[in-house]
This record gives sequence, structure tokens and C-alpha cells, in this order.
Amino acid sequence: MEVWKKSLHLFFSTLVICALGILIFVLLAQPPQKTDEIYMNALDLYNKKEYSKSYFTFSKVIFTSQLKPLAIYHQGVCADKIDDKDAAIKQYRLFLLVYPRHILATRVKYYLAQDLIEKNPHKSRKYFESIIKSNPNSDYAIASEYYAGLLMLKKYQKEAIFPLSVKNDIENHFRHYLKKAPSGRLALNVISNWLELDKAISKDDYLLMANSYYLFADYNKALEFVKKSDMKNAWVLETKIAAALGNKSRAMYMTEWGLNGNADYVEKEDVYSAIDTYMSFVPSKHQAAIKLMGLSKSRGKDYLMDIRCRYSPADEKFNCFKNLYLWFPTSEFVDDAQSQIFLYLYRANDAANAQRIGTAFLNKYKSSPYVPMVMYYMGRLSESVRSYRDYISFYRSVITKYPDNYYAYRAYLHLNHSRGPLLTSFIQDEPIEFPYERNHAFLDKLVGLGDFEVLEEYSANDDFVRSWVLYKKGDYKQAMLVARDAMDKISPKPDKRDLRWRLVYPVLYYDDIKNASNRTGNSAPLMLSLVREESYFDKEASSPVGAKGLMQLMPATASEIAAKHSVGKYSLLNPTQNIMLGNYYYAFLNTMLGGHDVSAIAAYNGGIGSVNNWKSSIYYQDTDSFVEQIPYPETQNYVKKVFRTYWNYVRIYSGNR
Repeated sequence: MEVWKKSLHLFFSTLVICALGILIFVLLAQPPQKTDEIYMNALDLYNKKEYSKSYFTFSKVIFTSQLKPLAIYHQGVCADKIDDKDAAIKQYRLFLLVYPRHILATRVKYYLAQDLIEKNPHKSRKYFESIIKSNPNSDYAIASEYYAGLLMLKKYQKEAIFPLSVKNDIENHFRHYLKKAPSGRLALNVISNWLELDKAISKDDYLLMANSYYLFADYNKALEFVKKSDMKNAWVLETKIAAALGNKSRAMYMTEWGLNGNADYVEKEDVYSAIDTYMSFVPSKHQAAIKLMGLSKSRGKDYLMDIRCRYSPADEKFNCFKNLYLWFPTSEFVDDAQSQIFLYLYRANDAANAQRIGTAFLNKYKSSPYVPMVMYYMGRLSESVRSYRDYISFYRSVITKYPDNYYAYRAYLHLNHSRGPLLTSFIQDEPIEFPYERNHAFLDKLVGLGDFEVLEEYSANDDFVRSWVLYKKGDYKQAMLVARDAMDKISPKPDKRDLRWRLVYPVLYYDDIKNASNRTGNSAPLMLSLVREESYFDKEASSPVGAKGLMQLMPATASEIAAKHSVGKYSLLNPTQNIMLGNYYYAFLNTMLGGHDVSAIAAYNGGIGSVNNWKSSIYYQDTDSFVEQIPYPETQNYVKKVFRTYWNYVRIYSGNR
């Protein structure tokens, strides 16, 4: 017995030594640097569409490498590209067998299910249904809804009997797809197959189909299907379709019809959308809001009141917002009303009542977007009566709790007794880095290898990683938008040194901006902020009214500026030329408005004539008073956005704020 145990121990010891020897041999035969080289060569061949060679090269990646599951996945994709389904299926099955919990597993299962549609429909449907069950909110699950329904449809079309329960299951798959992805790439296929399945479509389902056609810009088809829907539920969509078709009168009629007793049949956001469409057609939003309020029976009336107040003449605003506060005490717009009442009392020098309303507001609305504004003006109120401790406390609270807000910028200026709106003309151009300080070595490796296809999967559960991947791919606009929306959801905000801020406020085209700013005397960080807000760094941006490029210049304006400065042939879609012309234009506005950057920024959006008119007709004591009384809400918000962005560039990149 003892001899047997010793023999067994010797056997296992030898086995372990042999395994270690094999591992060492393999590693020596293919060190990590060699593996990376093989992988990059395989990717290069793939990008050149040499899929057979790429497949073979990926097969050389050793099993002990962390790149092996990715290599197997790519082999499957290569095989699909050359239509070798058997080889693709083999690789995908190998992947799921060896790496069932890998982050790419759902994608691999989806590709495998697609390859099995013709070869083994039953197995294919099982895979699709497995994805729907295990990852219901993923894009793969949404697409799987279509394929699962389609496979069931094809199966039972061949049968003599088509059970009603099966038909209902198929319709549910199609319905789920259109609800989750109305503009998805398979949406029109879903509609086509659904109509083939059943001619007795419900009115609600016709509305789903109409919405998809609308999102695909097939407005005539959308109108055909919306007519088959219940108009009480479909009036908002018909409003949008009519607007898209240029039928202004129909769009306005449908909005009026919907508000007159049918608003409760649709979501409140849809009611707001219809109202916004209506407002886009009218010369006076104030008068239009009054008219629609007279028609509105329920939902949307408070939104109309808010619009009415915002576009009211200056001498009517206070009473309008007071009525909004009194008439709609449970409305989601009541915090807006109370904040505007507070601001009016502050400007009227009614310190006692302003302080009472402001204190009540801050106690009641902890998460309102208007808290930073009220907190800032509570600081100004305290400063006006020389209550040192209070105003320091309010200003610091705005900066600490809402560090990226426009009013944090204004609080910083007052806290430091700054005379002008610009803090500095220097920022340090820092590179975009992976947004987290730990656990990114493998992702950095994938970036170095250039495998962005796989990186997309790693970023699926984190918007900042997704933003970073988009940035690395050169999609700067989408990268910034994804990071911006993700940051808006975070409370409290991270420290200014947090790498995620750079994704929200990337420094792009800065050499061109500095060169143009130096030539024109503009502030480079302010011009960077202007570019960000005008185009989100999309060099090919084009507005509905014809403004083009990074600084959104109208062709006629650009032509005048170019002639004045002897600029020869140019293109507004050329970043360098657009930035130069935009800087010339801004410098002109700034000079004409006495060197006041706040006025120049307002003029860049609202026009120099409007700004001159406001400055002569508005009674204002300082910058805050002027900005808060700009009659065009769009221009007022624009000024705040540009200077908020300027503040954030200075805060994030100047190092010590």
C-alpha cells in the first residue's frame, strides 16, 4: 500500500513538472512581445480584408495568452467574412466551451445563433432565447427578439396548423423589438414580417410601426400607419409627421386638438414635444402659450404656463411666475417659478422677502437644477448687506457642491473679487487618458493593439470607458456627449483632477485655436469653449439654417470676414480656416461692443443688433443683472453655457483652481 502511494505521488509530481516544463517551453517559444506582434499582424490583415490569412495568423496566438479568447473570436468573424459558416461555428463553440463567462460570450453566442439560422433553426432559436433571458437589456437581446420571432414564423408557416399561442409569441417578440429599438437596423424587417404574419394588427401596434417609419424618415408611410391607429394615442406622432412633411397647419391643428381633451392619453414628455413643435412655427411663443393654455384641458397646461412666463415682457414676468406657483403647486415647474420669484425680489432690492423665499427654496428643493442659482444670489444678497460669514459660506457651497455649474464660476469671481469675466488665458493641454487609475492595463494593451471592435464590448457597462473608446476611435463629438451625460448623473461630482472630466471637456484643435487667438487678441480658452458649444468639435457640423463647421459660421458672414482680412480661398469645413474666420468674427463683435466678452458671446448667438438693443432697453447694474434679463431664453442659456464651459476648462486644466 505504501509503495502504491509513493508511486502515485511520484506520478503526479512528474506530471506537474512536465506541465510546468511545457508551459515554460511555450512561453519561451512565444514570449508576450511575440504574441502581441502576431495579434497585431492578424488585425492588420483583417483590416486589409485578407480574412483567410488573418484567420490563420490569429490561430498562432498561444492558449496561455490573455489574448487567446479574443483571437478565437476574431477567427470566427474571419470565417464569417469568407462565408465559411462551419469554421465560424466551430470557433464560436470553442469559445463558449472554454470561456463561457468571458465579456465577449454574449456577442459570440449571438453570432453563433445567426450562423445556425439555416443549418439548425431550432438550436439557433434556443441561443437567441437564451440571450433574451440572460441579457434582456443588451443590444443583442433586442436583435434576438426579431430573430427568435422570425424563426418561429418560418417554422409554423410550413405546418398545417398555426397555433394562436405561437402567433402571439411571435407578435410579442416583434412588439418587444419595436418598443426597445424603434429605429434599430432590423425595425423595418420586423414590420414587414409582422404584416406577413397577421393582417389583424391592433391600433396600438400600428402606432409602433408608424413611429419606426417616422424615425426612418419615411414620413408618408408613417402617416399611412398612424391613420390606422387610435388618434387619441397617436396625435403627438401625427403632429411630428406633419411638421416633417412641412404641413405646418396640420401640425398646429393636431397639437390644438390633442391639448383640447386628449393630452392624458399620452406621456407628458410627448405632450411637451408636441408643444415644442407648435412653438417652432409661431412668431410669438408668449402669445402662442396663452392661446394653447385656453385650449388645454389638463396635462401640459403647467408647461405652457412656464413657457408663457419665460417669454413674457419683463414687467409681467413676476406676476406670471407667481401665478404659476399658486395655480400649479404640485407641478414639476414650480421650483422654476419660485426661483424666478426669488430672483425678481433680489433685483428689486426687496432683501427681506428675497431672503425668506430663497431660504424656503433651499430647504424644500434639494435636487432642483435651480439650487446653484438661488444659492449664488443668496450669497450676493448676504454680500450686499456685508454679512461676511454668510456670503463666504454660500459662495463656497456653490463651488463645492456644484463645481461645474455656471454659478460656481460666478461665485468664484465674487469670492476672489475678480473684475472681469476671464480668469486666465492659459490652460495646460493635457491628454485624454483612461478614465480610471486602476485596472486598465489590459484595455490599454487593446488600444495599443488597435482592437477597437473588442474594446466596444468592454465599454458596454461604463459610459466613461465607452466615451474613452469613442475618443480613441476619433469620434470626438459622440465621446464628449456620452461623457457629458454620464457626468450629469453623478452626485456629488468628482474632484477636478478626476480623469473623467477630461472626457467631458476635451481639449481639441487647440494649436489652431491658440494661433488664431494670438493673431486676433482673443482668449484661447474662451474660443475653445465657443467651439465646444457651437459644434461639439464636429468639424463637419451644419445647422438647419446653414451655419457650418467648428465655429458654426454662416457662409455670408464668413465671406464678409474673409474679404475684410484678405483671406483667399477657404472652406468652412476646414478646421484651421474655420477657426481663423471665427476668431476674426468674434474679435469684430468684441470690438464693436466695447471689449465686453459677455456681450460678444451673447452677440455671437443672438446678433449684435439685438445685444445693442438690450443694452439700451434693459436696466442693469452689473454682468449678472444683464445676463439674467436677456429677453431671448436661448441666448441667455447660450451665454451661461459658454462661460460654464470656459470655467470648467480653466478649473480642470489650469492646475490650481
